[in-house]
Amino acid sequence: MADLTWELPNVHGRALNTVFIGGGTPSLFAAADIDRLLRGIQRFLPLTSDCEITLEANPGVSDAARFAGYRKAGVNRLSIGAQSFAAGKLDALGRIHGPAEIWSAVTAARVGGFENFNLDLMFGLPKQTPRQALSDLERALACGPAHLSWYQLTLEPHTPFYRTPPRLPGDVAIDEMQRQGLRRLAEGGFMQYEVSAFARPGRQCRHNLNYWTFGDYLGVGAGAHAKLTDLSGSVRRRWRIRHPRGYLAAAGSARVVAGERTITDSELGLEFALNVLRLVDGVDEALFAARSCQSPKVIAEPLARARAAGMLAPHRLQATALGWRYLDDLIAMFQLD
Repeated sequence: MADLTWELPNVHGRALNTVFIGGGTPSLFAAADIDRLLRGIQRFLPLTSDCEITLEANPGVSDAARFAGYRKAGVNRLSIGAQSFAAGKLDALGRIHGPAEIWSAVTAARVGGFENFNLDLMFGLPKQTPRQALSDLERALACGPAHLSWYQLTLEPHTPFYRTPPRLPGDVAIDEMQRQGLRRLAEGGFMQYEVSAFARPGRQCRHNLNYWTFGDYLGVGAGAHAKLTDLSGSVRRRWRIRHPRGYLAAAGSARVVAGERTITDSELGLEFALNVLRLVDGVDEALFAARSCQSPKVIAEPLARARAAGMLAPHRLQATALGWRYLDDLIAMFQLD
């Protein structure tokens, strides 16, 4: 709350359309603490009447009473980090929960009053076969989520997997997992609306849609990132101190900011494309000017090249089937420097 109070001059007069309580394991908080947090936020910033409020939950620390308390506090969406329904795969990922805890968390969510919940699920896990990946997906669908974040495992720098890479499935196996998985998700009534996001009708994650349409967002908390457009039209990124101890000592003052930068005019086209082209339906071209405060002429050249290559739809910022298949190459066309 001290951190938010210090940040208020930068968001004066704005209302919150979504709140996402994530990072780490916020479901370790008692419901009373989440209630304090949400009440505190509303003292300073108005929430829209249909504000989407999501809380991330770890299956290993979830129960119905706790979830019911979150629902009463105002949380109306949960995101449960399943990752896999195979005990061996969860062990390989270093997760503290097993398959039984996932089922328990889903049951607890329903008993606690949540129908709108997301499951995170990975594929391409160490030594995973297409059959095993499809089995994971079947179990996730059996849980009846409103939304699925289904994405391929990637080896991030500075992680144990990156330092000692496990044996991962080859390209042919990954391609088979994707083809089978996409078909099964469609059969199950899930619409793909972003690279790794699938939802039942009307259940898209509005918070993430704001990121993917290059909207502004405020980041409060250890390691939190923000993107804000100021009154001059400049788009700035800012990030907090990552280590909790250092963050707590600095919260409420400018010292809490670990770094910030203004996105340059030459970077805005790429930053915009990195987000909006992840969306299956793309966005209207006019959104670039609205969100970047720049003339559409800035991206006229990359638009022409992408369309000439057959990778971008006419009159809309939307990848064609070819562009979707080679999305990284399409996005790279917007690199102006």
